[in-house]
Amino acid sequence: MEENYHQWFSLPLQREFEMLTFGSSGLPLIVFPTSGGRYYEAKDRGLINSVSDLIRSGSLMIFCPDSVNNESWYNYNVHPSERVKRHIDFEKAILNEVIEYALHQTDNNKVIVCGSSFGGYHAVNLAFRHPDKVSGLFTMGGAYDIKRFIFGYYDDNCYFNNPPDYLPNLNDNWYLSRMRSMKIILGTGDADFCLPENLRLSEILKSKNVDHKLDVRAFTGHDWQWWKKMFRDYISLFLD
Repeated sequence: MEENYHQWFSLPLQREFEMLTFGSSGLPLIVFPTSGGRYYEAKDRGLINSVSDLIRSGSLMIFCPDSVNNESWYNYNVHPSERVKRHIDFEKAILNEVIEYALHQTDNNKVIVCGSSFGGYHAVNLAFRHPDKVSGLFTMGGAYDIKRFIFGYYDDNCYFNNPPDYLPNLNDNWYLSRMRSMKIILGTGDADFCLPENLRLSEILKSKNVDHKLDVRAFTGHDWQWWKKMFRDYISLFLD
């Protein structure tokens, strides 16, 4: 299985940025790390090996960018307004550097995004803010509400990066029509502490007539042994 390490100076972040890629062709999938995860997390946790046959066959190419969560949402040494601004820098790096590279490498016009836990936030927020760049998304134990990071502070940047807040008020057909064309899977478990967030997001999507699959698995909690199985299952659905 082809694996490559990438490092470059990111203009939006104004620092070096790192990423691992797996494969050389096929469906481009961007995997966001969890809260404190790094670009090698998906490999270390066994997600990549779970789909190694799909990567080797040329059906799938995976892009694992680094995280800046410790500089943004989890950076409690700076004001919340600065945390969300750093997140926006990260989004620009993903849009202008990671996604553009993924499209070029795979000769596609859109990508799939995914993530576990807080990585699910990044997948959902990016997809719904930029549905012209994303054709599908799936989450595994996703957590989507950023209010717990900002301690009561709120501005427009916070609002427009908090899916449970902006999605209910979204009525722009440019966004909704593109969201309705996406394949969307929200994966969680009956013992997952993020189950309520996934139920809430599912209800919001239903209210907007955005078709999606809410997959609540029995005897399933919030950890990698379950996410690894979901990862394989959900990718297979995107390749059908």
